Amino acid sequence: MPRRLAYLAAVAFPLLLAPSELVVPAEPHHEKIWNYDGGMQVTMEGSFLSGPCFRINGQATAPDYFNNLKRVDTLGGSYIHRGEEVVTEFPAQLHLSFVLYDFPCEAPFRSAGTPTYLTNSLVGTLRLRFYWKHGMALRPAGGVVPGSSHVRRVMPFLTESKDGFPERFEWEFEFDVPSVGVPVTDSLVFIFRTPDGHIAARGAARL
Repeated sequence: MPRRLAYLAAVAFPLLLAPSELVVPAEPHHEKIWNYDGGMQVTMEGSFLSGPCFRINGQATAPDYFNNLKRVDTLGGSYIHRGEEVVTEFPAQLHLSFVLYDFPCEAPFRSAGTPTYLTNSLVGTLRLRFYWKHGMALRPAGGVVPGSSHVRRVMPFLTESKDGFPERFEWEFEFDVPSVGVPVTDSLVFIFRTPDGHIAARGAARL
């Protein structure tokens, strides 16, 4: 049954840039080219203190913005371009979609005894804040609007023995993040915290 999950978004003050009409500079020595067709991918892992661990896979998209968008790393630096146009800013808004699910804990976080798994009540305690990161500085991202969120039961592979397995779930949620005027050199940072302030997970979407 769909259930709303409560998340908290912070206030942001995007850095505005003047419009640019630059063209792709000539650079004969390409080191690496990154293709962003489909959007920016987000992957992070997290854990609850003395509890289960989890992974979050997601994607940041925007209509038409990421089509043919590339980052070129050269000996002289990096730049983002689409065809012959150098891109300096994010679109007016990014759409984020995440899936959160159980993931085995690494040795330092692995507890002895019976493994524990995520529950709807436990995931519902997480609070998510968004930030724009420029260099080492973080500034809150404002105007974030939560979209649809729901829980999906995950069926075990051995369906004939499913009664012997604990219930497992995946959580899906979406957000719209204003990004007008934000330079593409910034990263969108996500920090998940537990009610006591512990950082359960941290990740970023970047070009």
